[in-house]
Amino acid sequence: MNKRIVLLISLVAATVLLAGCTEFNEPISGNSEGFWNEFIVWPLVSVITYFKGLLGTYGLGIIAVTIIIRLVLLPLMVKQTRSSKRMQEVQPKLKELQAKYKSKDAVTQQKYQQEMMALFQENGVNPMAGCLPVLIQMPILIGFYHAISRMNSTPSIDLGSFLIFPLAEPSIILAVIAGLMQFIVLRTGPAMDNPQMKIMMYFMPVMIIGFGVVLPSALTLYWVIGNIISLIQNLVIYKPWEKKEPVPAAPAAGARKEVKQPVKTKAKAGGAKK
Repeated sequence: MNKRIVLLISLVAATVLLAGCTEFNEPISGNSEGFWNEFIVWPLVSVITYFKGLLGTYGLGIIAVTIIIRLVLLPLMVKQTRSSKRMQEVQPKLKELQAKYKSKDAVTQQKYQQEMMALFQENGVNPMAGCLPVLIQMPILIGFYHAISRMNSTPSIDLGSFLIFPLAEPSIILAVIAGLMQFIVLRTGPAMDNPQMKIMMYFMPVMIIGFGVVLPSALTLYWVIGNIISLIQNLVIYKPWEKKEPVPAAPAAGARKEVKQPVKTKAKAGGAKK
């Protein structure tokens, strides 16, 4: 199984585990103690509340905070997207190396690893670039979940609704929208031409819909807005509407290239007939 998929599943499991931590459904205030409360949950609650006062609703406050978080992470996300694009571009050469070093003995595989890393360095590819944004976003996502849950448990806070969606309750419609947006993001990104990542195109949307039907709509709204920003980013970097020329297949080993000899014509003696 692809290492990124294994990492993603592990992170999802960690999210579910941490989501069940104590205090997640207790009221939150500036007096709440503990590192997680003081530096993650309460700052998120404070910023969301600030923008609620500025914009009028908690829904708009959540959207504003989501945009700010994604703008802060944008350089890292762009770097990840460009690295994924370069990884996609070197796939033909990577397949040639796999065919060249197809033997599974230790010496051959060591040479393969060395040439593969040289290929990555030459083309500016970082295989781990796709993992770092996920690792950074996980505490934010878990913090958002705790902030929304604890705001909902605080008597002085009424999350209200965004459009037709009560933010404190799950919404199947918003969950499906979030899942479809995730599918579109993956369809316009590196997964569209990478067979190893195509499983992500179906796994991630289903996972988000599954979480969205049980978690508060406020968290699903975070996913929707984040995916809209990711879609714009993919459209700018990948330009999926441009038709890509297929990469010509490498000639088979040992195949001889046929050279077509020019045909020579002999001039007739006596010149041309009238």
